[in-house]
Amino acid sequence: MAESGYAFVTKELLEQVQKITFDHNPRKAGRVVACGDGIITIEGLRDVKNGELIYLSGGAYALAMNLEEDSVGAIRLSNSSDVSEGDLASPTGTIISVPVGEGLLGRVINPLGEVLDGGPPLPTDRYRHIESPAPAIFDRAKVSQPLYTGIKALDSMIPIGRGQRELIIGDRQTGKTSLALDTIINQKGQGVLCVYVAIGQKISAVNSVIHALRAHDALGHTVVVCSTASESAPLQYLAPYTGTAVAEAFLYDGRDVLIVYDDLSKHAVAYRTISLLLKRPSGREAYPGDIFYIHSKLLERSAKLSARLGGGSLTALPIIETLAGNISSYIPTNVISITDGQIYLESELFLSGVKPAVNVGLSVSRVGGAAQNAAMRKISGKVRLELAHYREMAQFSQFGADLDDDTKLILDKGIRLTESLKQERFESVGMAHMVVEQVVMTNHLLAHVPVSEVRPFMRGFLRYMEREHGALLARITDSNTLTDGDEAAIREAVEVYGRGS
Repeated sequence: MAESGYAFVTKELLEQVQKITFDHNPRKAGRVVACGDGIITIEGLRDVKNGELIYLSGGAYALAMNLEEDSVGAIRLSNSSDVSEGDLASPTGTIISVPVGEGLLGRVINPLGEVLDGGPPLPTDRYRHIESPAPAIFDRAKVSQPLYTGIKALDSMIPIGRGQRELIIGDRQTGKTSLALDTIINQKGQGVLCVYVAIGQKISAVNSVIHALRAHDALGHTVVVCSTASESAPLQYLAPYTGTAVAEAFLYDGRDVLIVYDDLSKHAVAYRTISLLLKRPSGREAYPGDIFYIHSKLLERSAKLSARLGGGSLTALPIIETLAGNISSYIPTNVISITDGQIYLESELFLSGVKPAVNVGLSVSRVGGAAQNAAMRKISGKVRLELAHYREMAQFSQFGADLDDDTKLILDKGIRLTESLKQERFESVGMAHMVVEQVVMTNHLLAHVPVSEVRPFMRGFLRYMEREHGALLARITDSNTLTDGDEAAIREAVEVYGRGS
């Protein structure tokens, strides 16, 4: 086998090929008649199936994508120099498999399972096909356990449950990757393993993500699957399926897993490139007719499994990039219809200093309160309602009309609530702290505090609560409930802290 082929595919298939008794039937082999731009055309290859791995003479591999009457269109899985016209092609009878298991945690791999971090070879003997059927309806359980992001705006108003698929959508440079990265970092110590799939990203951007994970001690529970912008379209197309296969291995071991696809817009572009090169009929925006199918079959693999199958969960956070805030374009509407809700990040909010720039009106979680604990659910509805009311009144007040006292109160409460929901990167907040903060804000207990001092005041108050009322915070954390007595104790603590500060 040539050294230029990918070693793990070569080794696995070599073991299988050595056990095969060849009948020397020339009808089972074909010949490459054209190659270029990551695509090859093979003639004479009759016994091949769609999605099957094809072995090419010289140690290279390709993946069958088009089955036509006289030829087979395939995508290359190796460098251009590894394939040339006239090479023999043979079907292998299998599909691509990638290494999976605990040995991948903390590692960076490409879509074919090859190590990219310069470390030792992957210490695993487990492999899994990148294409697998999604769990059946009766193999799934209800999404009922929260997955805490550590982000106040999400955990309080747009809760995510373990096994849910929640879309992160917005224009470029609005904090989509940062939101997903904070969520991964917050899973440290929560028993949730993570897979981050970079599709068509700049190498520098992927490096910054890896450095951030390492700096916050989160790389140890994360697998990074990377196919950068310099990679070919076939490898960018395969990346999310490889990441899902890695995550599914943990899922069916009964573990809780979070997977981030960053981003599916570039994945759709890569698939469109492949389809056009294969001369498939194009449809809306030149995308092929099955563009919805490739994303639905990917995202439907995320689920909460029934207890009979181990009770594991796979939570998906796909990312979609919009252009000029247009969420009604083709790919965004496709993925919105597949997922269980969306988090919409708005450029105007981001530029005005509201970070994370979550538009509460356009963001929704279709699992909702079913994935929240009782303490958060008790106050979250009030937070969302007051924020939506404030946004409505803020637009009205721009016309310069005289405002009555009730409207002024709504604006005053809303601007302080908005200020309290601002959060810096890597500044995760625990569930009990969130509950305390939302009790303070919804009861308008900081009316006397200047808006610019709301966040410093709240940080100091939470430190005071840890020092003087640690038992209350522990009770909220352990019981996941908030009693009327707890609310009264928090209101009293704010008054005491305010007099002393």
